Order: sequence, then structure tokens, then C-alpha cells
Amino acid sequence: MRYLTADIGSTYTKVTAIDADAEEILGTSAAFTTIETDVMEGLSEALSGLRASMGAGKGEEWKYDRFLCCSSAAGGLKMVASGLVPVLTSKAARMAASSAGAKVVKTYSYEISPSEAKEIESINPDLILLCGGTDGGNKDAILKNAEILSRVPGHFSLIVAGNKTAAKEIEVLLKESGKPFVITDNVMPSFNELNIAPAKKCITRLFIERIIEAKGLSKAQAMAYGEIIPTPLAVLGACELLSKGYHEEEGLGELMAVDLGGATTDVYSMTKGEPTAGNIVQRGLPEPFSKRTVEGDLGMRYSLSALADELDLYGEAVREGLTEEALRDWIERCVSKPSLRAETEEEEKCEMILARGAVRLATDRHSGQMKSVYTPMGQLFTLTGKDLTGVQKVLGIGGALIHSKETKEILKGVLYDPMRYEFAKPKDPGFLLDRRYIMASMGLLSSYEPLAALRIMKKSLATL
Repeated sequence: MRYLTADIGSTYTKVTAIDADAEEILGTSAAFTTIETDVMEGLSEALSGLRASMGAGKGEEWKYDRFLCCSSAAGGLKMVASGLVPVLTSKAARMAASSAGAKVVKTYSYEISPSEAKEIESINPDLILLCGGTDGGNKDAILKNAEILSRVPGHFSLIVAGNKTAAKEIEVLLKESGKPFVITDNVMPSFNELNIAPAKKCITRLFIERIIEAKGLSKAQAMAYGEIIPTPLAVLGACELLSKGYHEEEGLGELMAVDLGGATTDVYSMTKGEPTAGNIVQRGLPEPFSKRTVEGDLGMRYSLSALADELDLYGEAVREGLTEEALRDWIERCVSKPSLRAETEEEEKCEMILARGAVRLATDRHSGQMKSVYTPMGQLFTLTGKDLTGVQKVLGIGGALIHSKETKEILKGVLYDPMRYEFAKPKDPGFLLDRRYIMASMGLLSSYEPLAALRIMKKSLATL
């Protein structure tokens, strides 16, 4: 069985030819995504490059049995969430959105105020996740918030995932308003119990519908075997397969992955993340084994000035033998021309400093956080989130890592720093690199040929 896969991203379109029976990658290629005109133009260019890499002439066709596709070309869904308790609402919303192509830009708690309703209107979200109350518990707040949101101007969709006893009243209310909505299972049916899969499925469905509206993607969908899925969902599936293995074929065990892109930095962790020391007490909601966070303000071609300011990367540049002016100049040129690549030694060093900073900050946000507390029994630590200190493998994904001469140095941004002990990051991991852009492709393949996908990843990922 031969597969052709395509990952149509915001910046690049990547294609991969796979022989699943031989468990081999036959060729890969990439071209700039042409979202402004028709994504099929970029896909066609990538396919021409693929034919060339496989030794085929311009007019020759490589025969495949199935075409599989994922995309993030239309950008992530802009999402806000409303619920009862601040910490629980925010956590449940972010976890539900994590792999479904959505970015949570704001969360609201308790009853939405008139000023907050105005703010939601100004945000102009694509999606609102309305939750609140355990099943059979308080339903007044979610009913009131549904009424308020039904009157907020905008073209957003509503996903209702709260107290099931309020579902019928909310359905009647939203039908009268004319807002598009779907009611699904409660994200927190009982206290401290998460049930995010149904809401995640609804978000994924909305994302698919939205990206199909992008220019040309309907043509790609017509070619595809099965639905186009969000790229983050494909990468998450590949990471989970690589970690857990498949039947008798062992995986790599607990791991992290960092996908360093032009607009975002995504971090994945495949681990239970339970405390690794006896003096650490877990707090907050339980974490899923497979977790993704997306940092929309951390990318290698957007928001670079904010990144450099937040981490004082100008000072870091000086310590690396550069000048502040050199780094500022490189940032300005990258922002004005996102396709720019480092060519000189100075530019490569600037790129490394920025990339390492993005990795450091993104993994700070993804990892669990420790706090020191003193008790009659002595000093203890509380952990909110995952303890990642024992993770043994870190996988680098993305062009900024693939094209760098300092890939390992960039990935050191994931490491635990004793001076910043509050971030429970890996202490002594080995580093891998997705040198051929195959993780999204393997995520697509894993739905049909999981054993082949696992074996291809294990032999194709480069050890640093």
C-alpha cells in the first residue's frame, strides 16, 4: 500500500511519499503555502519537488493508493471560554482545545458582566466554549451566561459542555437566538473529574469545517481518503504512538516534543507527569497522558520583539559575542520578510538565540510548576501540572530546528534549571530531530498503518 501525505501549513506545504508495506519513506518535499490565492498551487509545487526527489520527470506521476491530508493553513480557531471557577474553567478549556486547532485567548468565570460581554464582542471569536457546573449541581450561572452570549453580536459558534440538567433550557434559548451551537457532554461531570473528549471532538469538527473554507482546500478534501484533520491532531497522534508503541513493537517511552514554527511554538508531552520525589504533593486537576500546549505569541517570524524583551535576549546576545543592534536588525528583517533564512554566521547565531528563547519560554509554560511550602513536617513542594523532570527523550520538530547548525543548543531550552526550580522540566534527556518533516505525515498514517508508522519514525528520527 502506497500513501501520499500532505501537511498544508500556514507557511509551508510538506508532502511525503510512503511505502507502508516496505515501511519506507520514498521521498519528501516542501513549498510555500499559497493560502492567499489557492492552496493547490503550493501543493502542486511541493508535488513537483517530490517527483524530482524521487527521480521522476516533470510529466511523470508517482502512483499512490491513498492521499491523506492535514492542515493548519487557515490558522487556529480563536476561542473564548466561560465557566464557573476560574482555575477549573481555564484548565478544562485549554485541555479541550489543545489538539483540536483552537487557541484559547480569554476565559471568563462566574456570571459574564456587561463589560465582559462587550470585550467578547471586540475579540470577535470563532468559537465560545460554554461550561460550568457539575452534572446536577448549580445551573443558574450557565443559564444566565447562555442568555448573555445569545445577545452578543458576532459570527461565533457555541459549544455547550456544562451541567447536563441545564441542557434543554439552553437549547431552547439558543435556538431562539439563531446562534449556531452544539450541546455535548459536560467537561467536568463531577468535581475534579475531567471529560474533555466530547468537547474536543466538537472543536475539531468546527476546525475542519473552517479550514475547508480556505481557498482550494475543498479540492484537497475531494482528493483525500478520509477527512482533512488539524495538523496538531496529527502530530499529537504520532507522538503518542512513538511513546506508547503498538502491540509487540515497543515505543520510546515517556517523551516531549517541541514544534518550533514561524507563528507558534507547540509543546507536546507523553507522560503521566506524576511527582518524582516523595516531598512533592500534586495539586489541581489531573493532567492527560497526551498533552499539547500552543503558544501563539512565540514564533520564529512573528512576535520576536516581544520574545526578546521578555527574556532579555539582547543581553544574551552580548554574552554570545553579538551586539544588541545585530539582534534587533535581524528581528526587524525577519518580521518584514518571514521567508528569510539565516546565511551568515552572525545571522545563524541570532536565530539560535531567538529559537532557544522560544523553546525555553514555551516549555516553561507547558511544564508543571513547583512551589515551596513549610509544614510541621518540614519543607514540602506542591506541583501544579506535570512533573517532567524524568522525561528521557525530547524531539525537535520544525524548520527553525531542521535548518539550524545549532539544533542541540536550541533544544537545551527545554532543560531544568536549578536556579529556576519552580519549572519541572527534563533534567537529562536525549535529543531527537524530525529532520525530514515526517511527524504530521506519520500521524496521518497511524490511523491506517500504525505499525508501519511507528517503525518508520523509529528508524527515521535523527539522534543528536
